[in-house]
Amino acid sequence: MTEPTTLPRFEELPMYATIDDYLADKDPAAVDVFRHVRAMILDLGGDVTEHVHASEISWSRGRPFAAAFVYASRLEVALDLPRRIHHATLREAFPKKGTVTTHRLSVSSVDELDDHFVELLNVAYRTAAEPRD
Repeated sequence: MTEPTTLPRFEELPMYATIDDYLADKDPAAVDVFRHVRAMILDLGGDVTEHVHASEISWSRGRPFAAAFVYASRLEVALDLPRRIHHATLREAFPKKGTVTTHRLSVSSVDELDDHFVELLNVAYRTAAEPRD
């Protein structure tokens, strides 16, 4: 009988000092998508703050509005939006505390970063600046 696999505890996950550290061992295609999405997010405004975590990179402007992590050969992107939306890359959506719904999009190539995706980034960015309920 084989021993069950035990996942590391959160505090045992490697911490990354930079985005390059986080991306170092990731799939090159997913890294390319990440770099495109990151550039789009940083272009939203000078008030975007970037945070490097053990398991993801997140962006905020007063409060978080987007996060991304590489999963195998694709990029998983979470966006906090004021209402449920549909997009070709949508994987799931769930309500979050307050008035936003978190949408998880799974992006496999830069070609999937269409105008609708760009508009969703803009909506998430604007939503983060709105007063909280």
